[in-house]
Amino acid sequence: MHKKNLVLSGVNVNQASRVFIMLHGRGATANDIVGIGGFLNTENAHIIAPQATNNTWYPYSFLAPLQQNEPWLSSALKLLEEILLELFDNGFVSRQIFVIGFSQGACLTLEFATQNAMHFGGIIAFTGGLIGDSLDISKYKGNFENTKIFIGNSDKDPHVPLVRSQQSKSILATMGADVTLKIYPNMPHIINQDEIEWVNNNIL
Repeated sequence: MHKKNLVLSGVNVNQASRVFIMLHGRGATANDIVGIGGFLNTENAHIIAPQATNNTWYPYSFLAPLQQNEPWLSSALKLLEEILLELFDNGFVSRQIFVIGFSQGACLTLEFATQNAMHFGGIIAFTGGLIGDSLDISKYKGNFENTKIFIGNSDKDPHVPLVRSQQSKSILATMGADVTLKIYPNMPHIINQDEIEWVNNNIL
């Protein structure tokens, strides 16, 4: 199960006006995703990057039957809920909280936000989609109240099929989100400069 192993960066939480929860991809580290934060507008932000046990949030593809990825997926979601509730206890409100992830971390970002929809500061998924072999909308709760959500993906990503990002956008929109899906022809499995600039200019 995932332990609460956090890498902290940015301004001190007591001086921060907003918080970024940043989720790394499969095989990567919390320090890797914090490094990506160096390209984002992190002014006045406290950064929290949890480290997944064995560098992976769940063992199989995000498109596998949900049970195959248990108990790791539920453990990851519970860890994020714990972080969120601690931020609330420290006086932050949801619109001050941004959740940002890449690849496996982007899928986890979208899954967590959609199971706990509220007025977040922003949700950013660099190459991601909602998790499961099929999407059961009954598990998604709340209303995003016009939260801005960004999803970026290639038209032929080897890990995240574009159709899943498109399906995810539709579900998020029905839950009150202001969703932008940007599609990049032939983009490899990376975060590109256009994504960084769009997110900085429109969400952060």
